[in-house]
Amino acid sequence: MEAALRTGEVKVPICTSCGRTIIPMERYVRFSCPNCGQITIIRCEKCRKFGRPYKCAKCGFVGP
Repeated sequence: MEAALRTGEVKVPICTSCGRTIIPMERYVRFSCPNCGQITIIRCEKCRKFGRPYKCAKCGFVGP
């Protein structure tokens, strides 16, 4: 993390459901995988609203 700060890189959130970059000031949620708890799931407001599925990269859990 410190290296990213030194080089001027900023880590932007990416929606787990649609893969879109979350722009600043856009609403989104961030939570741990309900099954394994080891991966952070990020979902944009549209994916939440329409109930689009997401998949955990570690355990394969799929949820809306």
